[in-house]
Amino acid sequence: MLTRPAESLQFPFPEAPKTGEVIEAAPGILWVRLKLPFRLNHVNIYLIEDGDGLAVVDTGISNDVSRAAWEQLLNGPLKGRRLSQLIVTHYHPDHVGLAGWMVERFGLPLSMSKTEYDIAARFSARSRTLDVDGARKFFREHGLDQKTTEMVATRGLDYLTRVTGIPPTYRRLKMGDTIKIGGRDFKVLTGGGHSQEQVMLYCEADALFLAADQVLARISPNVSVHVGEADTDPLGAYIRSLDHLKAEIPPDVLVLPGHQMPFYGLHTRASELQAHHAVRCGLIADAVRKVPRSPGELVSFVFHIELDPHQLSFAFSEVLAHVNYMLGRNELKWAPSTDGVKRVLAT
Repeated sequence: MLTRPAESLQFPFPEAPKTGEVIEAAPGILWVRLKLPFRLNHVNIYLIEDGDGLAVVDTGISNDVSRAAWEQLLNGPLKGRRLSQLIVTHYHPDHVGLAGWMVERFGLPLSMSKTEYDIAARFSARSRTLDVDGARKFFREHGLDQKTTEMVATRGLDYLTRVTGIPPTYRRLKMGDTIKIGGRDFKVLTGGGHSQEQVMLYCEADALFLAADQVLARISPNVSVHVGEADTDPLGAYIRSLDHLKAEIPPDVLVLPGHQMPFYGLHTRASELQAHHAVRCGLIADAVRKVPRSPGELVSFVFHIELDPHQLSFAFSEVLAHVNYMLGRNELKWAPSTDGVKRVLAT
């Protein structure tokens, strides 16, 4: 979702690579961009010099457009280059979608964190038998109307159409690991909020930070509570992760994010994102200071634009993440209910 433009950041590249093009983001690190069929219409892919090959970070979504883009790259600017390994930052389809295809097509070993691998494998397996009735109950009891509930309750079925399957084996990446790619050492960092154990890579020697979706320059990464996890606190995990990044990584690194443009100003942007979520919490507190409201009702108090079903499902889940965070901080409490709908009041 949109936040204000980060005017204090520095952007070293005037333009992103076009389809089929490659830009050297840093010595030995190539940047390509693949299209997505969403409002956020692209994902950044990075290829790191790895001896006589290239290590790939993320894959793009599974569709014919993405596969064709990879073939175009490998028959064009990457012609003659060998792909050596695949690192997937997290389970979302725009990052893991082509993992099965790439592992099979190019014989690549796959590296992920355990949590992200397990979620991707579980979602790929269960999409055919999604508990739609459970999803309906979740949305209705948190205040979405019947029409909206029907639009968003089956969205989990989309996952299977956007991934090519998860390979049966992988190399586990953990917080604090150091992995060598070519001549570089990368420290593995992981963070929650946007995803549960998203992998980020930090090269101290070259002041490079591959941030995945944890820190983006001009939008706030989606931080959501999902069906089946109604009481979790992903926003708390996300805010703690930003604190950890500011403590672990210097402010002058080049940030290579999963979307939008590379930038300088990691600490500034992390603080802006924390402030952005504080503002949202303030909007929710104001809305329920005197009148109890459900998370579904609170969507319109936080998002002041018309939302399509895809956006609405994210917006609702983000609002619930803020509600859970504020409940955990005793800033909100559940109000008594006579109709089965959960509503909160300011404490």
